[in-house]
Amino acid sequence: MSIPDHARSNFETLLRAAGDGNLALMECADAASGAPRYVLCAVGRYGDDYVFTPFGHLADGNPYVSAAGPVR
Repeated sequence: MSIPDHARSNFETLLRAAGDGNLALMECADAASGAPRYVLCAVGRYGDDYVFTPFGHLADGNPYVSAAGPVR
């Protein structure tokens, strides 16, 4: 199974943003539940304004531990 071009392109954009120091972690509200989500965003400029492009949210808790126990 190969990674689709759009996903690869988004990942490359995320890497460039991190390399340029233009990556942010923002707290946002989940649209459905209102619960806090922590979102990785690329930071850009549009004139004098900052533009935040979300790429994905971080997993809650320890991603190496599932309900079934630790991943081995």
